[in-house]
Amino acid sequence: MFKKLAIALAFSPRYEAILSEARRFQELFKAQLVIIHVGNKTADKEELLHSKLQDIGFDESAVKVVWQKGEPAKQILKVCRKEKVDLLVAGAMRKENIFRYYIGSVARTILRKAECSVLVMVNPSNQPKPFRKIVINGGENEALLSTLTKGVALGKIEKASQVHVLREVRMLGLAMAVAGQEGNENEYSKTKRRILDEELQNVNRMLGKLDTSGLNINVKVIAGKPEFEIAKFSRRVKSDLLVLGAPEHKLNLLDRIFPHDMEYLLADLPTNLLVVHHKG
Repeated sequence: MFKKLAIALAFSPRYEAILSEARRFQELFKAQLVIIHVGNKTADKEELLHSKLQDIGFDESAVKVVWQKGEPAKQILKVCRKEKVDLLVAGAMRKENIFRYYIGSVARTILRKAECSVLVMVNPSNQPKPFRKIVINGGENEALLSTLTKGVALGKIEKASQVHVLREVRMLGLAMAVAGQEGNENEYSKTKRRILDEELQNVNRMLGKLDTSGLNINVKVIAGKPEFEIAKFSRRVKSDLLVLGAPEHKLNLLDRIFPHDMEYLLADLPTNLLVVHHKG
């Protein structure tokens, strides 16, 4: 599924937990691992990293450590491109305050510009656990099939107890579709129900192309403000992971002024987040 992983490692209080999570993913995907540290390479850091890799049980012959200097997000993305990484794992704070939102963060920049899939861990643990409850955003997106494929495959690998697929129906689009209905309230409700049923069938047709055997999948159509509904649903079902498709264009300043779905979620992450890039 992911053949080459990378982790962005800062020697922060959570670095050991990030390494432990990386070890689990490396075993899960039987992948190569690249550890990226942006900062000074010192003997103390090398010794500390070597010691932790041994403690956690890494086979160091299967791990490549890259030391870089410069602006962290830029350097991390550069290494991912050069090493042809499929999945980058990084830690992030669950909730940003206003100051952090406007100056941006390394995780936010990486998610906007990465050319590979990115997994953001909000609660990395020294004793990692599988993702048992997974929510997949099944909204319209050119990369939707890729997103569903990765989300379902991960659910099977993790032996997830529940996989939810949420299909968004924009309120504006729904309102326009039923606008001008001159019939009674029943006809209006029937039209609305028909639209929601069609969206449900669209997702089920796409899932029919995938191997979903053994998975308990719940497809749900939501109407409203998508990013708000997705976050609310993820919290309600206590999901371990939310899977989104990467934006179809690189997010820019305008996306921050007029928040894109992903920008809204990043400001207050409901759970761990996997952003699936169509290339990885």
